[in-house]
Amino acid sequence: MTTTLPAPDVLDAFRAATGFMPEDEGLALFAAAAQAATATGLPLLEIGSYCGRSTLLLADAARQAGTVVLTVDHHRGSEEQQPGWEYHDASLVDPEVGLMDTLPRFRRTVHAAGLEPHVIALVGRSPQVAAVWGGSLGLVFVDGGHTDEHATADYEGWVPHLAPDGLLVIHDVFPDPADGGQAPYRVYLRALAEGFEEISVTGSLRVLRRRGR
Repeated sequence: MTTTLPAPDVLDAFRAATGFMPEDEGLALFAAAAQAATATGLPLLEIGSYCGRSTLLLADAARQAGTVVLTVDHHRGSEEQQPGWEYHDASLVDPEVGLMDTLPRFRRTVHAAGLEPHVIALVGRSPQVAAVWGGSLGLVFVDGGHTDEHATADYEGWVPHLAPDGLLVIHDVFPDPADGGQAPYRVYLRALAEGFEEISVTGSLRVLRRRGR
């Protein structure tokens, strides 16, 4: 039976972690991850892990199903997290190199939750990692850079690795431009046009299923 809720200690860790995902969207992400992990037995993939808030939920779903979550992030921060932008956090800047570095916070977050054995952190740029990845995935969670260039590259790089009936989850989908950037929304529309079916909507989180090929 697929678990629909994360372990209570993991949910507490999610609430305390640095990040931006609302709890209702996090729970929808966990439910999708648990469904995909149980149904396929394949690894789950997260593009854009930041400090590990959503990673905790994916890792718990993977743990319960006996698989792992792969996280892809260069850990230098996305466009809106750079100095002078709205989501910049000066505490995440490496003082030696003067650049954002979210990897230490990410590792501490995952370690403190006891989920390190279920997380494989891939540190690099999404298109480069996708180009050398050869396996199948049960779920692809797109939550990386929010420009058209980055969101499109994430989709084109990783969706080919998604198993038949696997789940594609896209975060920050805003049909109304007044609510946020449109790149994830355009990727969402492309997925629908290319044969994905929507199975749930929670806030800005969309869960879609790849029809079996």
